[in-house]
Amino acid sequence: MRRLLLALAVGVAAFASASPALSQAWPTKAVKVVIPLTAGSATDVMARIVFDEVSKQLGQSFVIENRPGAGNSIGMNAVAKAEPDGYTILANSSTHTVSPAVRATMPLDTANDLSAIIPLGNMPVVILFNSKKGYKQLSDFVNWAKANPGKANYSSAGAGNSSHLNGELFKKAGGFDAVHLPFKGAPEAMTEVIAGRSDFYFSPLVNALPLMRDGQLQALAVSNASRASALPDLPTVAQAGYPQSEYNFWAGVFLPVKTPAAIKEKLYAEVKKALDAPVVRDRLKNLGADPFPVTSAQFDAIVKKEIENNSQVAKAANIRVE
Repeated sequence: MRRLLLALAVGVAAFASASPALSQAWPTKAVKVVIPLTAGSATDVMARIVFDEVSKQLGQSFVIENRPGAGNSIGMNAVAKAEPDGYTILANSSTHTVSPAVRATMPLDTANDLSAIIPLGNMPVVILFNSKKGYKQLSDFVNWAKANPGKANYSSAGAGNSSHLNGELFKKAGGFDAVHLPFKGAPEAMTEVIAGRSDFYFSPLVNALPLMRDGQLQALAVSNASRASALPDLPTVAQAGYPQSEYNFWAGVFLPVKTPAAIKEKLYAEVKKALDAPVVRDRLKNLGADPFPVTSAQFDAIVKKEIENNSQVAKAANIRVE
């Protein structure tokens, strides 16, 4: 009995000391970063910048794998069901909190299957129109849509995507109707606006800036609660007269919930170090992204609260994706 108790004590001690050792060892091989959006999306661009720096810090490859579709739930589920060993990471947009709110079925329990680790930043979202339309302010389009029932439409980066929710919120706030046109990703959605087949699209600023600068698209408002530091003269949707259509867009990093705490902590520390690096900070700033400095616990609480709030919004607006 004494030997058995001694063996158990040794086993417990070994288990207790394994966590910091695990953290020090990780990663010993390439890490896969799943992005449930198309290449070139705001989250994809931000994640590539940050994880390129993390790769340099740790001396290991961080391989980006784009797995778009089903309101980001395909990539989300792939990570949730992956081995919780730190070698499969999720980099997702705030659609992470929209999909479980608007989709009739989800292959995972978003709030409880994935742990929020750290945000990569806040990204201003602008409502884009074809520059040739000649709108001077947001109310110009709303007045046109009301005067031409059945003609307005808007594009999104996919059914159940944050741009879908944003579009529905704007419709409701503006008191007009518009047909939803879901596309595979942000590039396709913006192309339709440029071509004149879609009237508007809520786009993260990183995707919109080049097309705004060359005059193909114009932004009439920011959907965030506050003005964008990169576009200080552009009003928010609330300032433009539509206060119930605000939406804050972020990108962040997640791990399977059962991943050891030591690995979660190390990933947080390494991503934070990368975000603090001048080269990364400057590149994200040039894209229009603003810092989102919170702890893992705070980020996880924000994510859970957003899922709850978005569920209430989706129910009130009767937004449901089958």
